[in-house]
Amino acid sequence: MVSSHDIKDAAGPASKPRGRPRSFDRETALEKAILAFWEHGYEATSVSDLTQVMGIGAPSLYAAFGDKRSLFDEVVREYGERYGSFGERAFAEESTARAAVERMLREAAAEYTEPGRPHGCLIVHAATNCTTPEVEESLRDRRNANIAAIESRIRSGVAAGELPADTDAAALARHAGAMIQGMSQQARDGATKEELEALAELAMRIWPRS
Repeated sequence: MVSSHDIKDAAGPASKPRGRPRSFDRETALEKAILAFWEHGYEATSVSDLTQVMGIGAPSLYAAFGDKRSLFDEVVREYGERYGSFGERAFAEESTARAAVERMLREAAAEYTEPGRPHGCLIVHAATNCTTPEVEESLRDRRNANIAAIESRIRSGVAAGELPADTDAAALARHAGAMIQGMSQQARDGATKEELEALAELAMRIWPRS
């Protein structure tokens, strides 16, 4: 006669009760999302790509980060704090506009070619082939805000007598912005840190002297 104990054993171990999905490290998952968007851009990075690299299912992604656009917004903010803050530090710590821009360009050469992570700038690269107007506009606004910050610092330098009174602050700021964006693309294309540093040095030669 088969006992109830034998029946339980034959059925195998009792199935685990359903509960909350396995938790994951949100910070680690976010870092992986940053790297994915940084490498492939916004448009080319699908939700399927994200769940694969982040190691979570779509329901967990939506629950923790919202939709793809919401996740990207958070990625851009975090990228700015973790990897893109070298320009802000240069402007905060250097005493002149020239020194600040020169340091920004030199540090960009190092940051954009750092081994072990995607090259270039996420804010620049993520806009490539972007067909989502809101994302394209958001990234454009960030790039323009950076140029505006450079222009403001240059104007302060003019007012302080650091730069000649007839300095074209807007043009000089756009030149610096173009250098940053161009260095990003060249880093993507394989330019080395030393090659980008040489570009930075050349870029500073056009700066007017007081």
